[in-house]
Amino acid sequence: MASSPGTSVRHLLPLLDRYVLRQLLIALLALTGGAVALIWLTQSLHFVSMIVQHGLSLRVFLQLTSLMLPSFVAVILPITTFLVVLFTYQRMSGDRELTVMRAAGLSPLELARPGLICGVTSVALCYVLTLWLAPVSYHAFHRYEFQIRNQMAAFLLQEGVFTKVSGDMTVYVRSRDANGLLHGVLVEDDRDPDAHTTILAERGTIVTVNDKPRVVLYNGSREEIDHHTGRLNVLTFGRNTVDLTSSHQNNHEERDAAEMSLHELFHPNPAEVSERDRGKFAVEGWHRLTAPLTVLSFAMIGLVAVLRGAFSRHGNITRPLTAILTVVGLQALTLMLQNLAGRNLALVPLIWAAALLPSFICAALLFAEQWTGTSQQAKQSS
Repeated sequence: MASSPGTSVRHLLPLLDRYVLRQLLIALLALTGGAVALIWLTQSLHFVSMIVQHGLSLRVFLQLTSLMLPSFVAVILPITTFLVVLFTYQRMSGDRELTVMRAAGLSPLELARPGLICGVTSVALCYVLTLWLAPVSYHAFHRYEFQIRNQMAAFLLQEGVFTKVSGDMTVYVRSRDANGLLHGVLVEDDRDPDAHTTILAERGTIVTVNDKPRVVLYNGSREEIDHHTGRLNVLTFGRNTVDLTSSHQNNHEERDAAEMSLHELFHPNPAEVSERDRGKFAVEGWHRLTAPLTVLSFAMIGLVAVLRGAFSRHGNITRPLTAILTVVGLQALTLMLQNLAGRNLALVPLIWAAALLPSFICAALLFAEQWTGTSQQAKQSS
């Protein structure tokens, strides 16, 4: 009788593996979700002033801040995977579940298998985030923030309010009708430090040219003080156009390394990245390739802390604390190596070593006796 697809999938893993893996994945989802929500809440506070100042809606605020979530998950996932593996196995050890499993004949590899599956799953998810989703979402976030800061503010001029459109320009509007026509417009333009300008106009309207906001003013005057002569120059006009973007802003958005693809990091555009910063961008690319591998190393450290050594009836805080300090030390070492490799690319192999070497060391500590014992039994039987 043919088995159903669901039954065949369930038989891929033993019952105990499915039991432990279910606990690991549920805890990983809950802990990662809670940590990301906390980070999102603290980071989103930086944008509250911009949202309030520009009068944007809650929907815009949520859209803007939600684009940062993939980056948060990519950063926090290695730590949450380590904590979930460590404390889930620690709880199972305290409840004697691991003792029963050992008595049932499970080897160290079989005991560690659910944790390894959880770690490998997190590694795959981290690669998806770091190589694709996080750069794409951060690029969208950067563009959205650029539009809010440099374009949307110009269309949100409020009646009777001095609106700071940019760091060196302030606009006042006496009234605004239903058609968007502005009445009683005052523009304080400090973009040129040698010639501060004040523009008064009876009316005006806002237009967009090449994605840049401009205000077309009618029947007004332009007053400018020449700081070299101290003379006040007054020019009356029937029509004048004022660009509302700051002089400190470029015609294009400056791209950050976090929003570039892997190919762009290793082969940056000379117009966007100076020769001096090429090493930093290359290190960012190597970091994206190595960072997901640290997830497996951290998970292995948690497994070694619980599965290696004798069982203590009163519990043992030394091994979990040692594992936590080891992970903190590896994180600090990785950051230090990235800073050094940014100046000297010859140190990039050390970043790979810091990501991979702990996995091999932990595997040797956990499974060496089992592997050597199996090989000796094979020799004796032959």
